[in-house]
Amino acid sequence: MKAVLLLAVLAAALATGEAADQPPGRIDAGDYLAGLVYQPAEVDQWLAGRAFPFCRYDAGLGWLVQPMRRRDGLGGSIATYHYDGPEGARRLIHAADQPGRINTFGDSFTQCDQVSDGETWQEQLAAHLGEPVRNYGVGGYSVYQAYLRMRRVERALPSRLIVLNIYEDDHYRNLDAWRNIRVSKHPLFIEPTLPHLRVDLATGTCTEMPNPCPTPESVRHLADPAWVYERFKDDFVLQIMLAHRNAARQTAAAAAPGVIGIDTRVDEGQRISAEAEARHTRAALIASMHVVGLVEEFARQEGRQVLYVLSYRDRTVVRHLQGGERFEREFVDFLQKRKLNVVDLLAAHAADFKGSSLSPADYVARHYIGHYNPTGNFFTAQAIKDRVVQLLDPAPPAYRLKAQDYWEKK
Repeated sequence: MKAVLLLAVLAAALATGEAADQPPGRIDAGDYLAGLVYQPAEVDQWLAGRAFPFCRYDAGLGWLVQPMRRRDGLGGSIATYHYDGPEGARRLIHAADQPGRINTFGDSFTQCDQVSDGETWQEQLAAHLGEPVRNYGVGGYSVYQAYLRMRRVERALPSRLIVLNIYEDDHYRNLDAWRNIRVSKHPLFIEPTLPHLRVDLATGTCTEMPNPCPTPESVRHLADPAWVYERFKDDFVLQIMLAHRNAARQTAAAAAPGVIGIDTRVDEGQRISAEAEARHTRAALIASMHVVGLVEEFARQEGRQVLYVLSYRDRTVVRHLQGGERFEREFVDFLQKRKLNVVDLLAAHAADFKGSSLSPADYVARHYIGHYNPTGNFFTAQAIKDRVVQLLDPAPPAYRLKAQDYWEKK
């Protein structure tokens, strides 16, 4: 309870600008947001397609990825990214001439960042099944953005099976009205504002919020410090980030030579930061559970099957293999309680690791180069193939004929 009160006091001070009882050097909302504002030329160049080549503006989704070649592949190789068709799926290689029944949605672990077109888990799965697997992943997407893209694509190019891949940070991304509040600027990627979810922690309810910059012209507001401050000064994610930053400063100030009551002040700073993290995680998981409900309702209305795939960063897999607790247990329990179709890649890695002579770090290094390398993408395809086959009727071509039928047809 004391931690909750401390965070509430800190949040109120941040919102009002009052700082009488805060340590010197406290960051307020104005200070923080001023450091995020873009230069007008940066926004103009991005909208014109002359800078920040990773993505292009999309009013309803925030952004869509663009074709490019980047030296970020295995062994320092150049990875090639192509996007084709009216809805911009990643280029099909295997069974491209066959009708498709599988559409996949998510972030960069669905897009398959850091591997070339033919090395994605969708292409490895398609080669195995004998039918195409379309890839509508977009780097940086939240679960909510993936759902919005799913609705758009499924209306135009309906599937039989929707695969929604949820990466661990996607839960938090649901809450981001402007991602730069939470992550640093990137040389390849301007961060436009986003459609997002607003969570009421007291009631556990969510409100769908539109993109704060719904036109290309309005993106230029991100170069206006006054507009940025007025729009985001009370943002939930901003308050979380300020709580972390100021708790860290308070801890550092308490540890300075000659400070009285150092242990109490350090503990107080740590409690404030821990409480902020708990609130952030709780809101993020509530948001993802809300989106799953939206996906299930859409699938029911449209007659689709849904498979949820849970993906994780390398250090999370290492920690899990070492016996660490998972932070999103509430979300996993939510999926299991509703008996939804789920492939949990954290559990799949744990099962694969059993009996291995490798250390957790060495095992994980075989699969990741930041994102999954080609081996990691093959692992993903193999981990989900059985569930995909179970959910498709009729079965994929590779599972449709018996061996004796093949020889009889020959």
